[in-house]
Amino acid sequence: MPPAYILGIESSCDETAAAVVRSGEQLISNVVASQIATHQPYGGVVPELASREHLRGIVPVVRQALAEANQTYESLEAIAVTQGPGLAGALLVGISYAKALAFALDKPLIAVNHLEGHIHAVLLEERQKGNYELQFPVLALVVSGGHTHLYLATQKNESWTYENIGHTRDDAAGEAFDKVAKLIGLGYPGGPIIDRLAPHGDSTAVKFPPAQIKHRDRRERRGQKDADTDSHNDRPHFDFSYSGIKTAVLRYVEVHSMRESIGTRRKALANISKPQLENFLANCDRQTLGLVASFQRAIVDDLVGKTLAAARAYDVATLFVTGGVAANSELRKTFEREGAQEGVPVYFPSRALSTDNAAMIAAAAYPKFLAKDFAAMDFSAEAGLVLR
Repeated sequence: MPPAYILGIESSCDETAAAVVRSGEQLISNVVASQIATHQPYGGVVPELASREHLRGIVPVVRQALAEANQTYESLEAIAVTQGPGLAGALLVGISYAKALAFALDKPLIAVNHLEGHIHAVLLEERQKGNYELQFPVLALVVSGGHTHLYLATQKNESWTYENIGHTRDDAAGEAFDKVAKLIGLGYPGGPIIDRLAPHGDSTAVKFPPAQIKHRDRRERRGQKDADTDSHNDRPHFDFSYSGIKTAVLRYVEVHSMRESIGTRRKALANISKPQLENFLANCDRQTLGLVASFQRAIVDDLVGKTLAAARAYDVATLFVTGGVAANSELRKTFEREGAQEGVPVYFPSRALSTDNAAMIAAAAYPKFLAKDFAAMDFSAEAGLVLR
């Protein structure tokens, strides 16, 4: 087939992104407009503000992606956009614009699951390296601020299917990073800050017990099964839970009377427009650094331990680790070390493609383009879209 240039649009949360990918395997342009500065004063994403920022950014971001790719609207083969999961209002901005483009240009419109996009971020970069020989079955850990899922991924011809074999019962891992960082006065987003501070603390300073999940998912007990609960009762399932460790950090803060020092740190960092590592270190005592390092170590151990247990249970040949938390340095090092001991190759996206971006959406759209799996113009955002 001749090269197919697909424009991807991503607006599921707080990144307005557009990218052009050729035939699902070559990244031509990738533009991301971050909203961190907008949401930083609130310590997390404010949905209404996110939607407004998407409205402001969507047109210039798409134009920049096309310009950097040296493409025009007419040279595109298709328009791909995130349908879900994500914030409904934010999703609608990207979907509405993609629909308008597809209608005006008379181009096919492709709806993409955001989680599948994260998985295809790994595939995109491996294909760019010339690696077309991935061994199946593939186990994908998608771990970010809003998601912690384990998927068995299979490919037949160009079509991909997914079976969920694990998910978080409460908070996602990235959400736990952000909330703990906010709790101890480190600001937002919390994941990158904790990642940078953790090497300066003692990861054995605080003992966090592993999460104990002693009952089946409440949704399953109520009979509300979907792809995020185990539809095969005789197959092992590997779930996560991170609300408990947040509570444990809170109790540690209270028991060790850290409120005053946290307040002082919060005020000091608020007076610095763009705090650097040395600013954080200057405002963190040894106890705080030990808490940060121990917290990160507990999260990483849980993610790696359960993922590799699932890999053994399902005899997987290849492991993908993707999503925003996949940019965490300690998580990458631990997976690489433990994966090598297990004899399972572990693939990550680059850090630029770990966080939300549109290149992964355009890449995930290519198999659908080949199959002519196009979206009808009346499709809408699905905040809780399930990956199958």
